[in-house]
Amino acid sequence: MKSYSHTYDVVIIGDGLVGLSSALGLAQYNLSVAVIEAAPLPAISPLHFCAINPASERMLSRLGVWNLLDTQKLSPYQSMHIWEKGGIGNLKFDGTRLGEETIGHIVESMTLQRALRHKILEVDNVTLISGKATNIGFGEREAWLTLEDLSHLSARLVVAADGSESWVRERCRIPMSFWDHGRVAITATIRTELAHGFCTRQAFLEEGPLAFLPLTDPNMCSISWSTTHQKATELRLCSEEDFNRHLTLAFDGRLGSCDLISERHTSVMKMRYSRHFARHRLVLVGDAAHTIHPLAGQGVNLGFIDSAALTQEVGRITLAKKDIGLLPMLREYERWRKADAVKMIGVMEVFNQFYQGVSPLKKMAKDIGMNLLDNIPEMKEQFLLHAMGNKGELPELCQLHYKDFSL
Repeated sequence: MKSYSHTYDVVIIGDGLVGLSSALGLAQYNLSVAVIEAAPLPAISPLHFCAINPASERMLSRLGVWNLLDTQKLSPYQSMHIWEKGGIGNLKFDGTRLGEETIGHIVESMTLQRALRHKILEVDNVTLISGKATNIGFGEREAWLTLEDLSHLSARLVVAADGSESWVRERCRIPMSFWDHGRVAITATIRTELAHGFCTRQAFLEEGPLAFLPLTDPNMCSISWSTTHQKATELRLCSEEDFNRHLTLAFDGRLGSCDLISERHTSVMKMRYSRHFARHRLVLVGDAAHTIHPLAGQGVNLGFIDSAALTQEVGRITLAKKDIGLLPMLREYERWRKADAVKMIGVMEVFNQFYQGVSPLKKMAKDIGMNLLDNIPEMKEQFLLHAMGNKGELPELCQLHYKDFSL
């Protein structure tokens, strides 16, 4: 590939869900945006699914992406059921109490990524660049990047959207706080004997939570099983017959017998939190800034809110005819997103610690707590509103009432 030099208003490193949605959001302000693609598609395993809450759906709709998704690949869920294995605690959430037909959708990540890319190809002021960044620097008036083919890019603002192992974050020596829970998540697609009824289910086991996410086929689910390193290795290497047996027993047979229909994937689970979400001519979004326990399936939604918040703040700076790369201008984004991430991480950490352990006293407290909450409709409604993204300090793109725009 022939090297070149080009200047943009914004360069986004990372072409995942958060990076691409950020590009579409920023493009509405007539900024020239470049997205550096980390790898050709498929960049995401086709087995990876994400739970999209209504706030993220609203943002994607207003970016012109949601309507590009094949409805046959969207799995709406209407309720959630949580229980403690070996206990009597049960907790059920139902969107119909709020007058909602659905409280979210399970979407294949690659399908959503392809829709974002398709929309970007329709936008004149967004450029997709294949390559890998090898160097980055920051000056008073611009940031600059060198790619592996020796091409040079410069921009007023660089957005790091390159995931939990962010090259940008490491290169810029931005420190991280993190917690290693000593757990591994096993993900796979399974077929169940009984229909899932478009309900997400989560059982709290001794080693960690086991979640079943309903897919479009009424008897297919995506699972996420949090367990110890040793058990994860055993479950990954055992025969399909043994895995099916272990999974069915772990889930108390709530959906009958389970049959594995995909490969088994594992990933180490850590909570990470960047000490800085913004620096001079640099911002971090999504997993580059924070990763949380998959306990509530809110990771991608938190990243989408980062994207919408960045769009709003950079848009505000642009309309005020200020420099979008100056740190004082980016402080509001950092304050907003750090506060939200800390709150979410704190809640997930409390839940994670509360549900770990097998002492009789702790198990009794969990059972009482779950059943108590299950019998207080007002508290359940507030919990569900937050999970749906219908409550809290939301960016304009994610709010319930917002005037649509066209890119």
